[in-house]
Amino acid sequence: MAGGGSDSVAMGADRAEADPPAQFRMLLVSVLAAGIGLAAGFIAYGLYKLIGLFTNFFFFHRLAVDFTSARLNTLGPWVIVTPVIGGIIVGLMAKYGTDKIRGHGIPEAMEAVLLNRSRIAPRVAILKPLSAAIAIGTGGPFGAEGPIIQTGGAVGSLVGQAVHTTAAERKVLLACGAAAGMSATFNTPIAGVILAIELLLFEFKSRSFIPLVIASTLATAVHLQLLGGGPMFVVGQTNFGVPYNVPFYLALGVLCGFTAVLFSKALYWVEDMFEKLPVADTWWPAIGALGLGVIGYFVPRVLGVGYDTISDILNNRLTWELLLAVMIFKSLALLVSLGSGTSGGLLAPMFMASAALGGAFAMGVNHLFPNWHLDPGAFALVAMGAVFGAASRAAFTFIIFAFEITRDYNAVLPLMLVTVIADGIAMLFTRTSIMTEKLARRGLRIHQDYEADVLQQVVVSETMDRDTTALPADLTVNEVANRISARDPGVVRHQAIPIADRNGKLVGIVTRGDILRALERDTEGKMSVLEAGSNRLVVTYPDELLYEAAGKMLRYNIGRLPVVSREDPGKLLGYLGRSGIMAARMRRFQEEQVLEPGWLRRRNRRAPQQTPP
Repeated sequence: MAGGGSDSVAMGADRAEADPPAQFRMLLVSVLAAGIGLAAGFIAYGLYKLIGLFTNFFFFHRLAVDFTSARLNTLGPWVIVTPVIGGIIVGLMAKYGTDKIRGHGIPEAMEAVLLNRSRIAPRVAILKPLSAAIAIGTGGPFGAEGPIIQTGGAVGSLVGQAVHTTAAERKVLLACGAAAGMSATFNTPIAGVILAIELLLFEFKSRSFIPLVIASTLATAVHLQLLGGGPMFVVGQTNFGVPYNVPFYLALGVLCGFTAVLFSKALYWVEDMFEKLPVADTWWPAIGALGLGVIGYFVPRVLGVGYDTISDILNNRLTWELLLAVMIFKSLALLVSLGSGTSGGLLAPMFMASAALGGAFAMGVNHLFPNWHLDPGAFALVAMGAVFGAASRAAFTFIIFAFEITRDYNAVLPLMLVTVIADGIAMLFTRTSIMTEKLARRGLRIHQDYEADVLQQVVVSETMDRDTTALPADLTVNEVANRISARDPGVVRHQAIPIADRNGKLVGIVTRGDILRALERDTEGKMSVLEAGSNRLVVTYPDELLYEAAGKMLRYNIGRLPVVSREDPGKLLGYLGRSGIMAARMRRFQEEQVLEPGWLRRRNRRAPQQTPP
């Protein structure tokens, strides 16, 4: 590091000391998260009422905001036309407003995090809920959760853009808005937090977890005040039959896994088919809405959000014929509508179709094995969480979600079992999820697994090079160059070499680049290595985490750090370079990839050598 580099190090150190402590930043983000949570709660309530307004207007020709099911309409054949009106409006909004309103919301929020440093345009926060309310209010088979997640995320992003924040803090605020939106929509604060962690943040840190909980809690409090405190779906007494029904839950898990794979592939196949149409994408939502209208005319339960139908399925009020009809035609309606690029949420319709799948499965088993008496409502609830959990690769979220919307603790064991089996099946047959496939097609690879950073688990003393030689401060540059030419191990071992004074105290560091530049300037051959190098050091300590040491390297744009004693900073203990950082990664790689012989195998090898008695 030459003299010019040393100036930049000093400036960087001054800036680091001037930065506010992390605790203050977390407090600021938490305060902002509280405001975002309250705002998201009122936005969710407004969207809920807006959907009711459009549903009443288009299907019942009245001005009211109460939430009425579109399946109860008396429009007759005109029901085919009503969704088309909504499709035309949404298509025009996407063309002249923003195409970010297309889709079900969560991939768009993920894209903002990954590509745009968590920045979302203000018009998305306005047009997304409006377009979703129009699409759902005209019969779209969607839920409100995706749009409100994207809208809440947009509000969080806008707050993060209005004040001075880092990109990481803005990501947390975006996630707070998304979590608050889901919590306020479904009255599920825990699932809202976990959803944000699994699908948006991919981290579990105090800096994000605390603001997330605050935002989600306050958004739920708004929901409780405005919409009441009961569960989303009131489920009667349900018999989950654990442990006797475990074999059937295992079979249901496999079925749910393949259903998740099939649905994900079908959705993007439909999108591909729309892209091949010889018409502008402005009209795709109207074309998809026409298909929806035809389906809705024959099976009215596919129209709208369908919370009432989900409740009927969970309480075992539908016949198996109707369950099959709902499962098949709700799925078709969702595929053709959402695949056309309109605006709407994916969660509620998939809940309905998968709940019908679980109920029909239980009824089928009861028909084949009358003595088992499986509860269709129990299997409907379990399938409801498992299919979407597997499709989205957010199994933990939807285990908790399905529990929170019913408040039945007895559902937890079968939910856990069926959901993880379905998730495993989905992982075997698809590389992406229903959330990340769209992003993968744009060249983005989403790593949805998260784990503790190995650099935050290993200290410098574990990977540093202890065999380090320091050069005398009065050694000339020519002498060092000669030692490099002679391949002296003491000077060719690393790219930089520590410098020590007569007492052996660390006083500087010189790089090979410094030596070459000094040779060009030193015509008399008298320049010392201390003059050629830098005496303004950035150092690390044996008990410091590699994460902290790597942060120093990145901050000051250097590739190596002398390791010194905390008690005596002049005492050189070792050398940490990039290879030392990578050594920790290599150790983690070996732990995950290298097979080690088990004790059973070693015992089997010894067995032939033993003499029988």
